[in-house]
Amino acid sequence: MSSRRRILAIAPALAVALLSRNRGARAQQGGFPNRSLTIINPYPPGGATDFGARLVAAGMEAQLGQSVVVDNRPGAGTAVANAYVAGQQPDGYTLLMGTTSLAVVPHLQPGSQPRDPRSAFTPIGTATRSAFLLHVHPDLPARSVAELIAYAKANPGKLSWGSSGIGAINHMTLELFRARAGIDVEHVPYRGGAPALLDLQAGRIQAMFAALQEAVGSVGAGRTRALGISSATRSPAFPDVPPIADTLPGFETIFWQGLFGPAGLPEPVVARLGTALRAATTDETTRRRMAEQGVEAWTGDAALLAQTLADDYGVWGKVIRDAGLRAE
Repeated sequence: MSSRRRILAIAPALAVALLSRNRGARAQQGGFPNRSLTIINPYPPGGATDFGARLVAAGMEAQLGQSVVVDNRPGAGTAVANAYVAGQQPDGYTLLMGTTSLAVVPHLQPGSQPRDPRSAFTPIGTATRSAFLLHVHPDLPARSVAELIAYAKANPGKLSWGSSGIGAINHMTLELFRARAGIDVEHVPYRGGAPALLDLQAGRIQAMFAALQEAVGSVGAGRTRALGISSATRSPAFPDVPPIADTLPGFETIFWQGLFGPAGLPEPVVARLGTALRAATTDETTRRRMAEQGVEAWTGDAALLAQTLADDYGVWGKVIRDAGLRAE
């Protein structure tokens, strides 16, 4: 048989095979998801980050018709979870509840992977955001942000300022505040916000930035005094506390959570997940439950999440370089 005849003979079979493959691909794409999904959370169970991740997962589960499991994988300042998700298949079944720390870790830990989160992940959409409360021990003779700055300048190096640990976002907020205010204070890192708060209440440290959820009980009981909030506007959780920006114009730091997949996530999968995420973050019950914990449900698309990560990557990189910080 000639080459031409052989080609003509196999052409119908080839066409059928290609058509079948295309139909299968379309069916698989249209059927996403057809099994359970896992959201990797870089933080331990409990706390505002875990609370937000689980509310979002529950809301997405209702939309997707499949179980959405939150898997807590803390370690190395979120680097463990980040590296794990970056190495997974981009099929939409393993996702990362990334946070502001994505913009910090590469600068603080130059050897960590992935080296650049802007290219290592596919943004899907925003999930939550929250501010930090600047509060102090009641014995400190400062009743406003301006008075605190004046006190720190009059007592250089004597003010002990706690944080959840080197590289934590409340530590980064301190470094930005220290630079903008031109003050010299002693940074005391802890292993988490809870032990730092206990020492603040006991007077072993004098000040710290804390998640609203962690600070509300302490301030309400009078064990600490609130001076300012890190968002550009007041928080419903602390309506009487002014923004730090009232004293330091332009000052703002926000801790955010957003959903990412590994790099190369197909656009139809991103769209399907993004629609479910949007439904979860606009649900009134979810928004109310988050607000009760000082967390704001934040509805935004992949483009907003990508821009937020890029902006913070630049801001925190500069803060870390200027302060000469490195992870211990």
